[in-house]
Amino acid sequence: MDAFDIEVFYDGACPMCAREIAMLRRLDRQGRIRFVDIAAPGFDAATVGVSQAALMARIHGRLPDGTLVDGVEVFRRLYAAVGFGPVAALTRLPGVSQALDVAYDWFAKRRMRLGGRCEAGTCAPGASAARPEAPRG
Repeated sequence: MDAFDIEVFYDGACPMCAREIAMLRRLDRQGRIRFVDIAAPGFDAATVGVSQAALMARIHGRLPDGTLVDGVEVFRRLYAAVGFGPVAALTRLPGVSQALDVAYDWFAKRRMRLGGRCEAGTCAPGASAARPEAPRG
């Protein structure tokens, strides 16, 4: 098994998430991140030890020792892995850390809607943006 700093479990069907992961792949010149698309056919959440619903609700990562992390901590680890450790360290400052946690929680609860994946009043993985119906008649 190759050395890595973090294995990230991301929703590849989420347009915003996919852009962020594409950028991280470009920045990860030393292969310090393992990328796992939880929306890919054949992905089995049981291999992570977290339900598919929990993985879809918040970003998760796994450290080399098997420890699971989620939310903002995953982003700290990802950005540190690509060389932005000093910037990631700033996100641990009192006040900054709490603000980022609140902002991520807000985003995570709304990412389906923000990413245009809500249909017929329901936001679910795989749903596309709701389109207003044309007037009939």
